[in-house]
Amino acid sequence: MAVDLLLGLQWGDEGKGKIVDVLTKDYDIIARFQGGPNAGHTLEFDGIKHVLHTIPSGIFHKESINIVGNGVVIDPVIFKKELDALDKFNIDIKAKLFISRKAHLILPTHRLLDAASEASKGKAKIGSTLKGIGPTYMDKTGRNGMRIGDLELSDWKEKYRNLANKHEAMIAYYNVDVQYDLAELEKDFFESVSELKKLTFIDSEEYLFQAQKSGKKILAEGAQGSLLDIDFGTYPFVTSSNTTAAGACTGLGVAPNQIGDVKGIFKAYTTRVGSGPFPTELFDEDGETMARVGNEFGATTGRPRRCGWLDLVALKYAVQINGVTELMMMKADVLSGFDKIKVCTAYNYKGEQIEHLPFNIEPENVTPIYSEMKGWSEDLTKMNNADQLPEALQAYIDFLEKELEVPIKIVSVGPDRTQTIHR
Repeated sequence: MAVDLLLGLQWGDEGKGKIVDVLTKDYDIIARFQGGPNAGHTLEFDGIKHVLHTIPSGIFHKESINIVGNGVVIDPVIFKKELDALDKFNIDIKAKLFISRKAHLILPTHRLLDAASEASKGKAKIGSTLKGIGPTYMDKTGRNGMRIGDLELSDWKEKYRNLANKHEAMIAYYNVDVQYDLAELEKDFFESVSELKKLTFIDSEEYLFQAQKSGKKILAEGAQGSLLDIDFGTYPFVTSSNTTAAGACTGLGVAPNQIGDVKGIFKAYTTRVGSGPFPTELFDEDGETMARVGNEFGATTGRPRRCGWLDLVALKYAVQINGVTELMMMKADVLSGFDKIKVCTAYNYKGEQIEHLPFNIEPENVTPIYSEMKGWSEDLTKMNNADQLPEALQAYIDFLEKELEVPIKIVSVGPDRTQTIHR
């Protein structure tokens, strides 16, 4: 049985958590394959909003198994807080949530390193979430990291101490004012590790291989978005992992020829959190309206999201590098009330019109070229059938499908799992 993928196609915050929640009923296993607590997947149902950072978004479905894959980095302190928030839902965590032994651990000193590194950059800072993600992946590739499986070994505290000592020397090297009490941070860390060790650790690549052989349906859940990919995103304003489809293979141990459908999620407009180029960003009333109506604040950091019109150049690029087979459009309801809808269909790049994403999209090199379409004013949030969608929205969807050459199978018209229209 092939593994289906679900990915964000923009700069994150596309609404992946909601769609995983909607789709989980069709899958036996939901597996996160990269990222860490810098992600925030928001789910809303029964009038309650839930934000997950590391735990897969299928955790609220009693029938599904949820796996944190080897490509994920785990902060035990944040993970414990997520588990504590799930207590009231009577979920059998040990039976329903499995963690790969090859997943790497975020240490308290990784977070301190992150803060020191960002502070040292001054105005050139990249907008890190300061969760220790980058330094943890650096230790992973530098072959210094600690993994979940290390916690089962007798010498894990000695390994921890050696790595933490190394980090403190590096923090001193940055020569910036980072105040901290490591003993206090370690107290929380070791308490959280004790709770983490009560969970089920697995050799996830073998588990998933056997699940495939037995016909289990598996959905791989990505975090962040394709334009934040370490290789194919807007470097250096990116995350530290591969957020694209290829990352599911390395982040779970799934062979490339075992990938099935690739479900790509995008907003009907575009947002970005933190620093980095954003060609279609709006600084006018339209941008303010998108932010207000869309409640555009980061689920993890609380930072306001920058808003702009849909960038088809960037979206086509993401569809292409991921091999997307079907699309989900989120937050169509937020665009209700705009007289005109704009879509960026090309760039003026250094005086030349192009329709592909170039190496550099900083504003001195790129100016967006827009097509304009009629807007719609209807309230979409109560609609539950594709036939109810306004004619102008149908035209918008048809235009995007023609340009992207991929069908839009789902249109989201609100945050709740019930506000989802299947086409």
